[in-house]
Amino acid sequence: MIKKILGGLAVLLVLAVAVLGILLFRPALDKQDLAKYAGPQSQFLELPDGAVAHYRDQGNMNGKTLVLVHGSNASLHTWEPWVKELGDTFRIITVDMPGHGLTGAIPSDDYSRASMVGFLDAVMRELGLTGFALGGNSMGGGIAAHYTIAYPEKVSHLILVSSGGFPASPDREVPLAFRMASTPIVKDLMPYMGSRAMVEDGLKNVIVDDTLVTEEMIDRYSDLNRYKGNREAMVQRFGLYGMKDDVLPARLGEIDVPTLILWGEKDYLIPVENAHKFGEAISDSTLVIYENAGHIAMEEVPEKSAADVRAFLEKQ
Repeated sequence: MIKKILGGLAVLLVLAVAVLGILLFRPALDKQDLAKYAGPQSQFLELPDGAVAHYRDQGNMNGKTLVLVHGSNASLHTWEPWVKELGDTFRIITVDMPGHGLTGAIPSDDYSRASMVGFLDAVMRELGLTGFALGGNSMGGGIAAHYTIAYPEKVSHLILVSSGGFPASPDREVPLAFRMASTPIVKDLMPYMGSRAMVEDGLKNVIVDDTLVTEEMIDRYSDLNRYKGNREAMVQRFGLYGMKDDVLPARLGEIDVPTLILWGEKDYLIPVENAHKFGEAISDSTLVIYENAGHIAMEEVPEKSAADVRAFLEKQ
């Protein structure tokens, strides 16, 4: 009898998940569907391994180069407020990382942090860049820190904005999307799911001022995550969530370039306590905390955060 009951519950669970998948089904989009997100500044660079990187090279071509790496499920567009504020002085390179934006899927199908670092270096080598300032937000911050450790001769300054890199606290609630990516059946449906309402809710969870979450922002995040291959890559990345990252915290002391750490005091995705951990681990670091900001300071407080970046780069 118990086996029959459990079997019946399993069938109901599968049916419920199937219905959920149908209700939330959203087809993948091709590059032509997303042409409005390319724009006149966008360029596409084919790398030696066959990956095609979407990047932008903007600002003052004679200025110091600032390379910026976005966070998970974001795109190079997240840095446009800084491009606007800093482009008069600095040359700014922004890149869609593998499984994101208009770069999309890559031939290796490897979306680990190590692969991301290798991808970024391949772009830098193809563009002939060295001696640049490197910044990153969230996932991109962890990539930037790893890159600085791996290629110290190439990075002059490091900027971390609500950076990933420290293992999550064991008593901290795991985000729903990460739990879904580790759940059988559900994770297989995730590449076909993702309502616009879910994207809106996610943005309002990481941004303090809901009025900043515009219809245009919701559309951008939602549409670009539907680019062919991006949701499959997302499932792979999220499936790695919770794995201990003992390497970065142990090696942060190797970073010997001037480092600026920017954090929103109300960042509920990566708590502000991690800002202090980075500051303690990196000897030559400056910490700035924004009272009324969350996880993406460059979009929430662009003028303040860009001014801090300008002061940091110009005084060095």
